[in-house]
Amino acid sequence: MEQIAAALGDGARWRIVELLAEGPRSVGELAELTGLRQPQTTKHLQTLARVGLVTVFPLGARRVYAVEAGPLKDFEGRMRVLNATIEANEGERDVLKRYQAAISADTASADQDRWADGRAFTFDRLLAAPPTAVWRHWTDPALLAAWWAPPSMTVTDCVIEPWTGGRAVLDYRDAEGRYRSAGEVRAATEADHLEFDLAVLDAKGDTFFSGHYDLKLTETPDGTRLRLDLRVTETTVEAVPFIAGIETGWGQVLDNFAAQLIREKDRTT
Repeated sequence: MEQIAAALGDGARWRIVELLAEGPRSVGELAELTGLRQPQTTKHLQTLARVGLVTVFPLGARRVYAVEAGPLKDFEGRMRVLNATIEANEGERDVLKRYQAAISADTASADQDRWADGRAFTFDRLLAAPPTAVWRHWTDPALLAAWWAPPSMTVTDCVIEPWTGGRAVLDYRDAEGRYRSAGEVRAATEADHLEFDLAVLDAKGDTFFSGHYDLKLTETPDGTRLRLDLRVTETTVEAVPFIAGIETGWGQVLDNFAAQLIREKDRTT
């Protein structure tokens, strides 16, 4: 498929295939119709023949070329699958658009440090698991790492220790760099309430911004209602991308969390 895509990526070869789709033609006819010199046309036809897109028929002194439909049908099938995949994941592109718009809006406001102090966000989810299971996924480091960090990242440290004074850390990396957040647990009541501070740090360990997180779990007939309140504190001018990404980012994180709980439930039933 890669060879076919490369062959069709040239405008002249694409035009030759279009002409051959109308019917077999000689090199001379193709040269005249495309405006190319005959040697150029021959080279293009040789390239198309190597990948199976055209077949040559020697007819005495003439050489007539015809297009082969099979490889083009295979290519069409691959393109159909690719388009279906794009459509199935178009929400990811929408997320980027919203994030870009939020960055633009916040950039206009970030004229000095503390520009976003006090900004608050609330996230609500109904989860198909009892509070004890939800709590376990927040306080067991292995389970927490499976949904808190983006799936494409390598997690190096991920923990929320469920006691007053416990560590709250999210440390992960990808090919472009390392990302670290660190803070302290302020209150913890098992399967009910978790409160912690968390600061996003730069490469030197200085704070971009910090936030106060208040997690409440309430049992429902079908599982658990999760409510996460986040209040931004100590913002710097450089924190714009992080502040702008909070709503979208935490929305995705909690969606990941809900999906993980469903997968776990399916495995055990």
